[in-house]
Amino acid sequence: MNSTDTARQASPIAPAPASGVYRAAIRAEWVKFRTVRGWSLALMLAAFLLVSFTFVVANGHHQDTCTGIGDCQPGHPYVPTGPDGQAVTDSYEYYAQSLTGDGIFVARITMLTGAISTGAANQAPSSAGTRTGLTGWAKAGILVTPSTERGAAYAAVMATGAHGIRFQYDYANDQAGLPGAVTTVSPRWLRLSRTGDTITADDSSDGTTWRAIGSVHLSNLPATIDIGLFASSPVTGQGIATRATAQFDHLTLTGTATGGWQAHSIGMSARDYYPTLGPGSARPSGSTVIVVGSGDLAPAVSGLIGSDTPADTVLFGLIVAVIVFIVVTTGFVAGEHRRGLIRTTFAATPQRTLVLMAKAVVIGSTAFAFGAVLTAIALPIGRHVLTGNGNYIFPSDALASAQVIIGAGLLLALTTIGTVGLASLVRRSAAAVSLGIVVFVLPTLLGPGVLGPGTSGGVSEWLYRLTPAAGLSVFGTIARAAFVDYPFTLANGYYPLGPWAGLGVLAAWAGAALVSGAIATRRRDV
Repeated sequence: MNSTDTARQASPIAPAPASGVYRAAIRAEWVKFRTVRGWSLALMLAAFLLVSFTFVVANGHHQDTCTGIGDCQPGHPYVPTGPDGQAVTDSYEYYAQSLTGDGIFVARITMLTGAISTGAANQAPSSAGTRTGLTGWAKAGILVTPSTERGAAYAAVMATGAHGIRFQYDYANDQAGLPGAVTTVSPRWLRLSRTGDTITADDSSDGTTWRAIGSVHLSNLPATIDIGLFASSPVTGQGIATRATAQFDHLTLTGTATGGWQAHSIGMSARDYYPTLGPGSARPSGSTVIVVGSGDLAPAVSGLIGSDTPADTVLFGLIVAVIVFIVVTTGFVAGEHRRGLIRTTFAATPQRTLVLMAKAVVIGSTAFAFGAVLTAIALPIGRHVLTGNGNYIFPSDALASAQVIIGAGLLLALTTIGTVGLASLVRRSAAAVSLGIVVFVLPTLLGPGVLGPGTSGGVSEWLYRLTPAAGLSVFGTIARAAFVDYPFTLANGYYPLGPWAGLGVLAAWAGAALVSGAIATRRRDV
């Protein structure tokens, strides 16, 4: 034996790098997963069911709405679209005249009162009586707009029922001015100025000392715009129509005004979707003008025009896919324990936690790809069928679609990863499937996400905050508006958490299950 051979015998075998062991474990688990034909068939069935249920759910919804882009039929309500492409509410009484070039409009508001319909939410306001009452977001003040077409750009400085003076523009922007309510002993002075495309708002308590609220650049304003007084009052939280009455005096318009004062009732006809307590009116009397209006200038809310979205049509099919993945994942993990094959796996890879992580990576990545790809296929189907059935679809951009697609993949992946932990914990297929459904599916079924809005309430709201059902928040694509007094509940299509916060709750549950399974796996003999 020469010195080289002796050196070879004396040299220990270098351990494989950790990354190599990890890759080998993942490769081994992937081979196990793809070689079981039954699991592949189950996933193919889940894919078929997800797309099929999307069609069935979408086809079960019928409405009669239109968007104003050529698809309106006689008698169908009209939903305007704002400057940024969002669905909006644009209903108010307007007493205005034309202003060419720059100018300044000053008015004092001395009274703001209101009335509330005594009829039910589904009763025509014109057939019901009223009672005295002023909603918190009733609005009255000065407004400029390039057009009285619904959905047109605008900027307005206004008094409100309970939120002081505000400067709002283009339906989604709000800045606070002086606090306090308007009364005859505590009036408010309002001023709106135009300089080119810039609109500036100021307020005052005495008409002498002015306070700047804010300004906005409204792109491409024409030379001649409309400027004047307006009043509106939104529905209550129960969907009951209301009305606001405002009294103005000390009107001063500086600039080139033409056409004389004219009253316009915007968005208060039978063709408009938003419930209003009309008709509106504008009554000048000497130096005083009283404007009576109903409606709102704000983002549209789900519930008043239906809460169906393409994302909602995918939801039921995805829940079915979740159940299929829970069954497949349980077989993938607990099946080895039942047949005793786990001993061979641990002999090949003694690091038991590594084996569990490899299983989680394989099944989790498969679930993510499945959820994302199938949702991307199903969403256009749901949208097409809903639109064909006359349902109003809230405008959404590519970012909202990406949120739903990626979110669906993550929701399915996190659920399967959590099931890996549960299956490792109990090691029995039937028990693991039952536990997985109880933990990851049952909270969803107890809320309105699948069973319908009739089950909405305080309990279901908390289920969607604290349980894995919170992950369904990724399907929430309709934005809330801070200055809209409306019940943003599950029943109306609004999840209590944001999309990524909801996924964070689901991730916490999945992580806790996986850690529990890893601890149990390390402590057992096999």
